Amino acid sequence: MKELSSFLAQQRQDHLYRHRRVVDGPQSVEIKVDGKEYVSFCSNDYLGLASHPQLVKAMQQGAERYGVGSGASHLITGHSHAHHALEQELAEFTGRQRALLFSTGYMANLGTVAALLDRHDSVFEDKLNHASLIDAGRLSDARLLRYAHADIGSLSSQLDSSDASTKLIVTDGVFSMDGDLAPLPELVKVSQQHNAMLMVDDAHGLGVIGKHGGGSPEHFGLDSDQVPILVGTLGKAFGTFGAFVAGSDDLIETLIQKARSYIYTTALPPAVAEATRAALQLVKTESWRREHLTRLIERFRNGAAQQGLALMPSSTPIQPLVVGEAEQAMAVSNALLDKGFLITAIRPPTVPDGSARLRITLSAAHSEDHVDRLLEALAAVTRDVCTHEPLREFSQ
Repeated sequence: MKELSSFLAQQRQDHLYRHRRVVDGPQSVEIKVDGKEYVSFCSNDYLGLASHPQLVKAMQQGAERYGVGSGASHLITGHSHAHHALEQELAEFTGRQRALLFSTGYMANLGTVAALLDRHDSVFEDKLNHASLIDAGRLSDARLLRYAHADIGSLSSQLDSSDASTKLIVTDGVFSMDGDLAPLPELVKVSQQHNAMLMVDDAHGLGVIGKHGGGSPEHFGLDSDQVPILVGTLGKAFGTFGAFVAGSDDLIETLIQKARSYIYTTALPPAVAEATRAALQLVKTESWRREHLTRLIERFRNGAAQQGLALMPSSTPIQPLVVGEAEQAMAVSNALLDKGFLITAIRPPTVPDGSARLRITLSAAHSEDHVDRLLEALAAVTRDVCTHEPLREFSQ
């Protein structure tokens, strides 16, 4: 075990060691962590639904009806009426024929890619795709090729030189560390030109982006024929847990028959499905959450610009402030912690070397006062901590 000790020591020396924080109480923008109160700007609870009373009540009622655990996989006895109803409602919400629940987004991505491809096929992925998508490509039998971030020319060149039987293009809808949107219209066009399938993981877009919360496809006006494979997670804007894949009847039936991460795992608790059904209704009916969130994003970006803070270009709740080295990012994060703001430092290998950052995320549960206080704290911290090298804009 000496090798493990050496690895851990090196992680600490390189300022890459990761710690878990212990949260006491429900998820909120005002949160108690390790016994202290903070204003959190690092959660993915974009619409502020994670502790909403209607979701809590729905989950309690679901537990009373279905119990705590699902007891088995979906294909044995674990597929309840709650799961089935949620799948139908998610299909309607996304404008697809059907949807299929998975226990996590990671499992949805691994299961889908492996089910659709074999060793004669190729998968083409954006270089900055989420780790679950990259791992899905690596663990499938297909050949994995990674194109330069959002670079249609790079992707087209790879597709032109490919003789794969089946070609699958995979991208995030909203990139989780940079906050930018994938060029979906261009990806649709190139997929059609090369007779390739297109799979979009819109974990950070669904519920947030688009007039009705339909995510990146709605934002760009794309339908199910143009984006035939849509992946979404339920633990972000929907405030609960789990994930789903939405698409055609043939796609979903294929996943039921072949997706190992669906077949060979216990179904998520039915009570969670019931809470998600309540969340989905709020996503559809309370558009004010997205409208308020949009105003907060604009307020934060305008305030940061006035301070000379070079945020990465993003119109989403993910607002990255690149610091540079991991040590400096940790120093800024710790200084903000002292001022009562919880924003974790994102460091390699999650992001490329030299691009450690504060991944600032906003929620509909934040107020304008929260944003203004954060801007004030950032001004003080960047003045006091970043004296040797200013925060700068980072480009891939």
